[in-house]
Amino acid sequence: MKKVVVIGAGPAGLTAAYEILKQSDAYEVTVLEESEAFGGISRTVNYKGNRMDMGGHRFFSKVPEVNEWWEKMLPTQGAPALDDIMLGRTPSMKAGGPDPEQTDITMLHRSRLSRIFFKRKFFDYPISLRFETLKNMGFGTTILVGFSYLKTLVYKRKEKSLEDFYINRFGKKLYSMFFENYTANLWGRHPSEISPEWGAQRVKGLSILAILKDIFGKMFHKKNRKVETSLIEEFAYPKLGPGQLWDLTAEKVSEMGGTILKNARAVGIKRGADGSITGVTYETKGEQFTLDADYVYSSMPIKDLVAGMENVPEDMGKIAAGLPYRDYMTVGVLINKLNLKNETKRKTVGDIVPDNWVYVHDRTVQMGRFQIYNNWSPYLVKDLEHTVWMGLEYFCNEGDAMWSMTDDEFAKLGIREMITLNLIDSEENVLDYHVERVKKAYPAYFDTYEHISDLRAFLDTIPNLYCVGRNGQHRYNNLDHSMCTSFEAVKCMLSGSTDKTPIWSVNTEEEYHETKNTDEVPENEID
Repeated sequence: MKKVVVIGAGPAGLTAAYEILKQSDAYEVTVLEESEAFGGISRTVNYKGNRMDMGGHRFFSKVPEVNEWWEKMLPTQGAPALDDIMLGRTPSMKAGGPDPEQTDITMLHRSRLSRIFFKRKFFDYPISLRFETLKNMGFGTTILVGFSYLKTLVYKRKEKSLEDFYINRFGKKLYSMFFENYTANLWGRHPSEISPEWGAQRVKGLSILAILKDIFGKMFHKKNRKVETSLIEEFAYPKLGPGQLWDLTAEKVSEMGGTILKNARAVGIKRGADGSITGVTYETKGEQFTLDADYVYSSMPIKDLVAGMENVPEDMGKIAAGLPYRDYMTVGVLINKLNLKNETKRKTVGDIVPDNWVYVHDRTVQMGRFQIYNNWSPYLVKDLEHTVWMGLEYFCNEGDAMWSMTDDEFAKLGIREMITLNLIDSEENVLDYHVERVKKAYPAYFDTYEHISDLRAFLDTIPNLYCVGRNGQHRYNNLDHSMCTSFEAVKCMLSGSTDKTPIWSVNTEEEYHETKNTDEVPENEID
């Protein structure tokens, strides 16, 4: 029986393990997970009955294989969720689907709303041209925005950086208002220093022109209109958060005979004379052990993979060592009252604002975004009627001043900034808090990234290595993209193909594969 070692029990790693075991009984699969939890950045943290979604994950895909996979794991709800019942709402449901009030094994359908918080006012995300937006910007600013955008129609910048990418699509004025500072906060670099490839992957076809087309498509009920990923209005979401999906997948992997080792960090990759991998060394409880391997699926950061690999050319080692990442810290804050006024037409429990998350574009604070978990799923909050459970998100680098704060210091920073933004009146509104840190949450597109194609070519010379997932490919993949890399890798292995192009080609096409012609609003999304 062939031995497969899967590094990482996040979406890509667990998908690979599950697919191998489901499709063949000729492989012995072992998954190494360095932490205690499954799901990677897609995990759910349960703190005293209040659950935190690390980063916020909206489930949406136009890949049938992905949607079928999710439906098999977590069938779509067939009855209203708790907040739907309390508010008398009727969500999208599937006939015969499970009742969320009776079982946890279900996927909810939720309304999408993400907005920008700028100068203490809400703006649509992505920026819309509705009357409310123009009113919040003011007449003078609106005129400047319009002329700034018209200039881009006449003069297009050569896209050498992310700054050029944004200005070409939104004009310099909107860029300076809604993209420049937030992007610098997210990556710790000015957009002029970042590759435009990041925008090409994450923003795809979104621009003022795309927004206008979507507005007029809705106005005239145009059929087969194209809906950009960032414009979808509804998404699917596991009842207990995204980590629920990966906890369930891990259970199924074990039931099918797979072995999952927690707190087992891969530290070494052994190679034979022909260059192929022969074993993976992992560390647990201060001891090291080596597993023989006929095939290896790696979703660990490329930087760490290559650092622990035998017989790596010096130039490839330098490229890998220089790949940058951005780390992530969040504090879950339980409060008794949220000051933000709900001026939308959407009903919510307690009449809180209905946003899933809010992008903070305010130069007086370091906060990047805040989530309102009540709006993701009513089952993430222990006392839905009397408390608001929020996640304050910050971007940093491992070892910097913010990362080095104690949990209490970091929580107090977040609470002070909530007061500054007038989200709460004082510390007396805070009932409890909990801090989480995520290393290498966001692979970045600068420094040695410009040589990533050379590094990929080297990794492809290793016949029994498959690099999958966000960190495994150093690509800012969404959840479904990460799963698709594993689908392709398993197909490659089982067919005996030596061509790994399909694995690396996921999420590289000019038009985002989640977008297709449709006369319906898509039903789910991932961020």
